[in-house]
Amino acid sequence: MNPPAPASGARLVYLMGASGSGKDTLLRLMRARLHGDEPVLVAHRYITRDSGATEDALRLTEAEFARRAALGCFALRWASHGLHYGIGIEVDTWLGCGAAVIINGSRAHLADAHQRYPALTAVEITVEPALLARRLAERGRENPQQIALRLMRAAQDFAVPEGCRLLRVGNNGAPETAAAELLDIARGRLAA
Repeated sequence: MNPPAPASGARLVYLMGASGSGKDTLLRLMRARLHGDEPVLVAHRYITRDSGATEDALRLTEAEFARRAALGCFALRWASHGLHYGIGIEVDTWLGCGAAVIINGSRAHLADAHQRYPALTAVEITVEPALLARRLAERGRENPQQIALRLMRAAQDFAVPEGCRLLRVGNNGAPETAAAELLDIARGRLAA
């Protein structure tokens, strides 16, 4: 059986969640549970700020980001909070080879991702508001006003495109539990 065309996204997991919901932690824990030959890959993001030790991203200057965008190097890209984010076109090759691919995306840009990959599975990481507030304060990247804005944004509904499969994974308890659930979802995409 031939794998689906990369553009269908049948094996793509589009991960979303509020800043501070623990997406990077879950991805790191999930990777640790993978078997050596298991075809589950996590795409790194390109971003126009230092990503820090906890985020799997590659920093690009704004000029380099624009240059790569003009060259068609991104399968997906978006701007948020004054920053630019991109997912490299290499994910199409990985999907074409039959791998399940997880992208750390953005809720606000789910429609764009779904348009490019109509068979993707969207996964939202959810966290109780009080826990989310504590996590944002502990990471020390935002001031109290910025945290308040992030909490307001996290509480807002977002548009789910018609025909888009959306799953939710709660990350209020042990992150290992949520990471195992995320890995089960990715493994399920291998059969797609």
